[in-house]
Amino acid sequence: MNKIDTVMVKQRFCGPPGSGNGGYVSGLLARYCGDSAEVRLAAPPPLDRMLDVWKDNEGRVHLMEGEQVIASASPARLELDIPDILTVEEAREASTHFTGYRYHPFPQCFVCGPERNAGDGLRIFPGRGARPEVVAATWIPDASLIDDKGEIPSEMLWAALDCTGAFALNFGPDKVLVLGSFTGDIQRHPQVGEECVVMGWNLGVDGRKNYAGTAVFNAHGELCGAARAVWIELKS
Repeated sequence: MNKIDTVMVKQRFCGPPGSGNGGYVSGLLARYCGDSAEVRLAAPPPLDRMLDVWKDNEGRVHLMEGEQVIASASPARLELDIPDILTVEEAREASTHFTGYRYHPFPQCFVCGPERNAGDGLRIFPGRGARPEVVAATWIPDASLIDDKGEIPSEMLWAALDCTGAFALNFGPDKVLVLGSFTGDIQRHPQVGEECVVMGWNLGVDGRKNYAGTAVFNAHGELCGAARAVWIELKS
């Protein structure tokens, strides 16, 4: 393997306490594979420590801390049927039913933590509204997220595609889930300040493995990105 880069997951981008948000970390690694990739998470991503990115002879990339593999990624094609988009008004209304307001095991999560302030976390709070087969919320990308090109970077789209899938699977006190693998496809980047629609839906359950689809649409109703996730239910 060849070392190709070094990255750090900053404290701001946490998921569960003490580890990086799975979607954000997936996006960091996926950018070495192109716009469409499959990422498998092997260990909780540590925060505020330098991590090495290695590329193997088969073209896979690996995020590592010393000898430990944190995550691995490879180019992949996303196959996913996406439901019709909800309106912004429908997504706002659905968000009022966010169950995480009552109980959230990771209230400081960068993506869906209700204890994160505006301009700090993404504050995506998906709930079920008029179309209960999907959960939905709105997301307004903040100016603090832009990269050196003045754009919302792809890892923020991967993050936005993350937690909504868990809530589509009834994430809560009786079903705590962590991200196992994530296949995503990024098509366009939203603008700072525009109100996007984020949706998630259940794709089935197989034992402790739970499957979900997610999608993010910009203010014009255009698909920004979509993902298929495998969530692992923690043992009680």
